[in-house]
Amino acid sequence: MGSMKKILDQMRKEPGNVRFSDLRKLCESYFGEPRQSGTSHLIFKTPWPGDPRVNIQNADGKAKPYQVRQVLRAIDQLQAKQ
Repeated sequence: MGSMKKILDQMRKEPGNVRFSDLRKLCESYFGEPRQSGTSHLIFKTPWPGDPRVNIQNADGKAKPYQVRQVLRAIDQLQAKQ
């Protein structure tokens, strides 16, 4: 999980400079395999009611900053429940 911590720290410092592959790896680590793939969006299920998904998409190899922040909020919420 060392590299995941490194990716997470980088995401918190610079949400506008995150590689999509790193964001995907992090999402798979926390939320499992995406429930939808094969399109431009990857959708990950979260374990709480309401809006139970994290949606990310590849923008020329980079992650979209607002989606990085969405993932960070979901990870924070997940960790608060543990």
